[in-house]
Amino acid sequence: MEKVLDVIREGIMEGDMPLTQEKVQEAIDAGIAPGDILQEGLVSAMAEVGRLFEEGEYFVPEMLIAARAMKAGLALLRPLLVEADVKPAGKVAAGTVKGDLHDIGKNLVCMMLEGAGFEIVDLGVDVGPDKFLDAVVNQGVDVIAMSALLTTTMPNMKVTVDAIKEAGVRDKVKVIIGGAPVTDAYAQEIGADGYAPDASRAVALAQSLVAA
Repeated sequence: MEKVLDVIREGIMEGDMPLTQEKVQEAIDAGIAPGDILQEGLVSAMAEVGRLFEEGEYFVPEMLIAARAMKAGLALLRPLLVEADVKPAGKVAAGTVKGDLHDIGKNLVCMMLEGAGFEIVDLGVDVGPDKFLDAVVNQGVDVIAMSALLTTTMPNMKVTVDAIKEAGVRDKVKVIIGGAPVTDAYAQEIGADGYAPDASRAVALAQSLVAA
């Protein structure tokens, strides 16, 4: 059992999608519990990818190909996780704010969060406050992750936080923000729960907020 999970981890870390899919299927066929494949194969690989990124050994391209390999393995595993009633680490709605069409950073955050066991509601780009609010009210998300790559669209983060407050559901959700021009000081200024400078730290932040 250990051997196949080790190979899954290596496959993801090397960004080898065919190997990852093959070994996840092999683990499934061998009767390894879906939750174990998820935690000891996929989640542990992505945690290591995040660590290597923070230490400067991996860069965005390595993270992206690792995340794609993880996603391919997860696609095979997801129906079994649902059947086995394996609960996600939390539910996150992610989107790039109104007026902003950048999505590479947001996509990477989604993939890294998914690799950490979160259920993702990807709202896409140019997302208005109403869509974020709908995710809180009607989809039961634990965390909202907003991204902005333009200083001109950053104010829409505050508009969204204010809309959630006005709807009386601010206490039901954690709000995290990120993107090139965004800072920790801005997160505090607009009343968000935290700021992450990159995808790896977005995962750690979401984990700590959900645990709290």
